[in-house]
Amino acid sequence: MKANHLLAAALTLAALTTVHAQDMKMPMKPAAAAAAASMPLVDGEVRKIDAQKSLIVLRHGDIPNLAMPAMTMGFEVADKKMLDGLKVGDKVKFQAQAVNGKAMVTELKPVH
Repeated sequence: MKANHLLAAALTLAALTTVHAQDMKMPMKPAAAAAAASMPLVDGEVRKIDAQKSLIVLRHGDIPNLAMPAMTMGFEVADKKMLDGLKVGDKVKFQAQAVNGKAMVTELKPVH
């Protein structure tokens, strides 16, 4: 009987602790910002640019967050302005993430 009271007390305490923890407001980064901050910049080389369609073809290294091996492929860019000043042959560092089922470049920096 004593064991049942201890078990009931422990379960009640656990339940109250869980409810209290859920009510606490902790400052946190939005999930998207935290995910973007942890994604690596990948080395790439510009192979083709289509500014009208916001597309860039890059020869790139592994993209770990997309589980993608090194290859040459086309990407949409999140902002057409990223393509300003780039030309075929330029070396770049970039971030890509899956957006609506497509790999999209979300950050693009020329390497000088």
